[in-house]
Amino acid sequence: MRRIRINLLALMTTVTTSAFAAPAIHFEVSFREPQAHYAEIKMEISDLRKDHIDVKMPVWTPGSYLVREYARHVEGVEACDANGDLLGVEKIDKNTWRIQSDKANKVVFSYRIYGFEVSVRTNFIDDSHAFLSPAATFMYVDGMIDHPVDVTVIPHANWATISTGLEAIAGKPNTFHAADFDILFDSPIEVGNQDVFTFEAAGVHHEIAMVGGGNYDKEQLKTDCATIVEEATAIFGVNPNKRYVFIVHNYQSGGGGLEHLNSTVLGASRNGYQSERSYVGFLGLVAHEYFHLWNVKRLRPRELGPFDYDKENYTSALWIMEGFTAYYDNLLLRRSGFLDETNYLQALANDVNAVENRPGNDVQPVALASFDAWIKYYRPDENSANTSVSYYNKGALMAMLLDLKILATTQGEKRLDDVLRTAYEQFYVKEQRGFEVPELQALIEQIAGTSVADIFDAAHAVGPLDYNRYLSAVGYELVDYNKGLSVPDLGFSTSANDGRIVVTGVTRGTGAWVGGVNVRDEILAINGERLDANGRELNRLMQMVAVGDQLDVLIARDGKIRELTITLTESTKGSFRIVPMPNASPEQKELGQIWLSLN
Repeated sequence: MRRIRINLLALMTTVTTSAFAAPAIHFEVSFREPQAHYAEIKMEISDLRKDHIDVKMPVWTPGSYLVREYARHVEGVEACDANGDLLGVEKIDKNTWRIQSDKANKVVFSYRIYGFEVSVRTNFIDDSHAFLSPAATFMYVDGMIDHPVDVTVIPHANWATISTGLEAIAGKPNTFHAADFDILFDSPIEVGNQDVFTFEAAGVHHEIAMVGGGNYDKEQLKTDCATIVEEATAIFGVNPNKRYVFIVHNYQSGGGGLEHLNSTVLGASRNGYQSERSYVGFLGLVAHEYFHLWNVKRLRPRELGPFDYDKENYTSALWIMEGFTAYYDNLLLRRSGFLDETNYLQALANDVNAVENRPGNDVQPVALASFDAWIKYYRPDENSANTSVSYYNKGALMAMLLDLKILATTQGEKRLDDVLRTAYEQFYVKEQRGFEVPELQALIEQIAGTSVADIFDAAHAVGPLDYNRYLSAVGYELVDYNKGLSVPDLGFSTSANDGRIVVTGVTRGTGAWVGGVNVRDEILAINGERLDANGRELNRLMQMVAVGDQLDVLIARDGKIRELTITLTESTKGSFRIVPMPNASPEQKELGQIWLSLN
């Protein structure tokens, strides 16, 4: 009897389970009024059977560390059951809607989203195309981030093409599958008439979707992007994708990019492809975002995934994730032959100038800049240069120092490439987790055979980096061509605005700072001389003054005339270049050749 009872129980369990299918989530996206910048979203939730269902819109998107409040663009919310009968919907916080589902086997939640912001991280919809940033488009059921989801896109009648890294479902036109919402939120969608062409590199099928036209050469782009892909893959030894999509938005003047798991969105100037400088800059953007395929999307700090889409996800390691990537974007251009040695060294020196000539470098450690990205990096103001440092620029320079130190201590046998490849294999492939920063430091020290505490400690300190301590090991040095010069510093920057000379920034510690010059002051005259609208008189004046001179500055502030007195201080800004050491030893030169070698 006991065995019979068990079998009956098993049978009852089987029947009960089969009677209720597993929950399913499916989206339908359509565009009834694209010219007004709207998309219509239907979210079908089947077989969840709860008294109420909470659906949430993310407040941010991974890779862009700012709470953007995507829910502010949601309107027209309603819900119904399988029979079309309306269900109650209540908004219970800024990004959550509660559906009174009453255990319905199917709930259709409908809403509209407005999108008219040009960026790689927000929705943009008009009569020519739609770019959907998934975190700004799709809601998720609270507690079901790890649930699979399907998306059907119904293009507007005038559109013919869909580009996305999502997996297409065979037999279902314009329908795509994501294993979970993390993948959905990491897979942007472009809908329109974009120019799509393909290439193969590193065993991966790559698609380039060009939006907005441009003077690009398809064959050149395919060849050059393939070269970058091969060089990046060589660092890690493996490319984790079978398919990768570049979505490129071409504007009159554009830039910026955002990395995704198997795709990226780039901004570019549509007529910049025939300019060598502009084109190399675009290839640098390609290299940067493609390198993120490993560094950030897979090899990452513990804090950067799984994500909480309701609030900030803090990390002090963006100087590693973005900074190291910023170091490698130019290094990949060098290895691919797009930058010669002189231009590559100048690119590094540009980072030095950006960091060391920024007063905020003496105020904010780069690790804190990483942590504070949520409130500072994406919200710059007129005082940001005085209070903050970029984790991109300074992080890139710290990556350079690590690369040079590893090269020197291993006599050229190892470098930062080896660290990243080993870290990728250990933390992502084998242990399938994010790393702690001390773990990464320990791994570097194991590979280098020496302590790198000097560099990691510098991430928590302010002030200049000791570049020549590391550059000298490979036969190079940082030279400041302003050293020894006594150059007066006006202490404020200006721009011409509607025929007026207006202050746009005031530098900490200068005479203008001490003397009370404010941003938005209109400069009327200096030492009794009326300024012209183009600033020529100001330029002439600065050629005639010296450190210690006093200037009487007549300004207009909020409609009132005031006179300020400022004392010119000596400029502390350097003019930095990285050049070969004149007396470098053969060993130093050999290491330098390894550092800058074309692979």
